[in-house]
Amino acid sequence: MGLFKKKNNQKEEAAAAAASAADPRESIKKMVLDGLNAKLNGTLYDDCVIMPKGFTIDVQIGRLEETDGIKVLQTIFIVKHDDFDEPLIEPVDSQGTTDEEASNMAVEIFYGAVWHPIDQSCAKKNPQHLSINYLRQHYEFDMYCQSVVRIGVKDKEPTMLVNFIRNEIPKYIGSKKYYWLRIYLAKYKEKQIIEVRLNGSVLMELPQYFKEYVEKEMNGEDTFVSEKQYAIFVQTEDDQCPFKKDLVMSAAKETIEAMTKITSREEYMEMSKKLEELTEGNKDLAAEIRVFIPEILAKLTLGYREGDSLFLLEGEGDEQQSIEFKKTQLRSYFYLQQAILEYLSTRPSQEDVSRIVTNSVAFRELKKALDAAKADGKELKPEDLYVPGTSYKIGHEGYRVW
Repeated sequence: MGLFKKKNNQKEEAAAAAASAADPRESIKKMVLDGLNAKLNGTLYDDCVIMPKGFTIDVQIGRLEETDGIKVLQTIFIVKHDDFDEPLIEPVDSQGTTDEEASNMAVEIFYGAVWHPIDQSCAKKNPQHLSINYLRQHYEFDMYCQSVVRIGVKDKEPTMLVNFIRNEIPKYIGSKKYYWLRIYLAKYKEKQIIEVRLNGSVLMELPQYFKEYVEKEMNGEDTFVSEKQYAIFVQTEDDQCPFKKDLVMSAAKETIEAMTKITSREEYMEMSKKLEELTEGNKDLAAEIRVFIPEILAKLTLGYREGDSLFLLEGEGDEQQSIEFKKTQLRSYFYLQQAILEYLSTRPSQEDVSRIVTNSVAFRELKKALDAAKADGKELKPEDLYVPGTSYKIGHEGYRVW
């Protein structure tokens, strides 16, 4: 029996070696996983690293190139947890004279940028408290943020990037259990990149707080420089949201298809009734899906620029008020955006897209602006227009944002 086992093992090793030779990404992935597991002292299982507190880390290899003897590698780290409503996805660019050097650099960048604050949150080490208040709701969060990952930076003390937007952050945090903020700054000669994301979603209004720092403090005249910082936010209480992402995505996809076929008010009312069934009787969620599908589709296809805000209209007539909050505080918004992006990836007909978009407030307002400019003899393009966000109204009482 021992002889057969040995032969089988040899065959498996030979097959693995052949696969690695055929696709070098497999050997690179193994290097990254082995290095990451050793760094984090985790458990390797089924091509991922399993960590305490329910975290798992998967790895995918993106770009793999060699230029002038330098290995250039893009590694995509995917962190999952039961309390994440979506994975934390972090692409890391690294390089080295060997595959091992490039792999080790990727691990070090991921550890410093992403895992360090997550590890802090697990140990509840040095939390910074945040109180979140919006739309008559209150939540308590702990923020974990310390290390800054820098490339090409010399003779300069690390800067806590999160401090530039410390007063703005509470305006973007909602009711989820976990949020993660990613700040990425890069500069080379005249080119600059300033990107701020929350749970993967790009925030349009926060890059302005970093412009002066990038222009005056980051020296990219002779070499590429970059700085990256993550902050992890953990709600002190459990998530109380009554619905899951899968429910929103499923209802949204079916509703998008239904909206492309609506030709009368009766059909619209029938779609609305069906939507409440799809959301398991959740009228608030059904209303959000019905309202935001046309608005998000308009934003993605008409070409105008839009800020990070939502404006909830309450009351009637002269007593109506507009309450501003952020899209990241309405969890269904980016679920719906994902569903719409997936719909657009199927290359639907222009007629189907137009049938939905023309029912949006954004389309009507854009048409007014373009018609007014034309009447004045001016040329105005959609990309010239900027709106701070989307206004919406829910027609029943007791509406609550999640």
